[in-house]
Amino acid sequence: MDKIAILIPCYNEAPTIGKVIRDFREYLPEATIYVYDNNSTDGTDEIARKEGAIVRYEKKQGKGNVVKRMFREIDAECYLMVDGDDTYSASDGPALVSRVLYDGADMAIGDRLSSTYFEENKRVLNSFGNVLMRKVINGIFRSDIKDILTGYRAFSFDFVKTFPISSSGFDIETEMTIHAIDKKLQIDNVVIDYKDRKADSKSKLNPVRDGLRAIGKMLSLYKNYKPTGFFGIIAAILFIIGAAFFIPILVEFIQTGLVPKIPTLIVCGFLILAAIISLFVGVLLSNIVHKNHQDFEIARLSAHGRYCDLLERKEKKSRTGWLKR
Repeated sequence: MDKIAILIPCYNEAPTIGKVIRDFREYLPEATIYVYDNNSTDGTDEIARKEGAIVRYEKKQGKGNVVKRMFREIDAECYLMVDGDDTYSASDGPALVSRVLYDGADMAIGDRLSSTYFEENKRVLNSFGNVLMRKVINGIFRSDIKDILTGYRAFSFDFVKTFPISSSGFDIETEMTIHAIDKKLQIDNVVIDYKDRKADSKSKLNPVRDGLRAIGKMLSLYKNYKPTGFFGIIAAILFIIGAAFFIPILVEFIQTGLVPKIPTLIVCGFLILAAIISLFVGVLLSNIVHKNHQDFEIARLSAHGRYCDLLERKEKKSRTGWLKR
């Protein structure tokens, strides 16, 4: 098991990957660096291999798919995930790692938005999307996450081995953030420096497509993690619409004793019935969510037991090697 594993998901990052690896070797010399190549065609993997990184591959396209494989294959006391585009500074890595190894954080988030992001980032839609996602998620989940979509994070062993990833693309950051909030894990915000991509480094992020995907993921996760609130909103909307059309019919019936709009009355009945059903669906799903929380705690205990076992094996191996010397 590694003490620190630096995880770098890459797709066509040949202009920058060499510098990223060298920088992290300088600031975290004790770390093992893994580069996961995601079908690059520009020789990213060869450059990474020449710089001494361990290179592995994920054939299914998408950052979420890469993260799944990284988390599944690597055992470490602390995981530091960073993009291979040299937009994040390796000098901030030790601070993120320290929060996990010594302060008990399950996830340490590299906060770009509190430092240089808005000065460095030249893509207006990206900046707007980051701010919007932060406000919406913090509002819905009553949290205080400073940067929802940052690609610079450190994780504990327990987090990595109990995180059920469903995302396949860039919405992975949204999913891991909401998962940590919902499970009441310790999340630390660490202010980091951010610098824009170099001219010869092309962004793989489409602000419109990936922004909509992130919003869709957020709504999906809200439904899954907060079903009472999600279906409660639907129930309220259906009830208000049904009531708005029913009240004039009721007033006319009181005044004249007649119900001239029978079809409208039937539709109102169906709307109110759908509202009641939606409310009960939310209540039932909330019981399932509660059970999932209990199962998650059991999974965390199991993961922690495995972590302690790996540490013990590592210490025994170290002692054996020392005795042989």
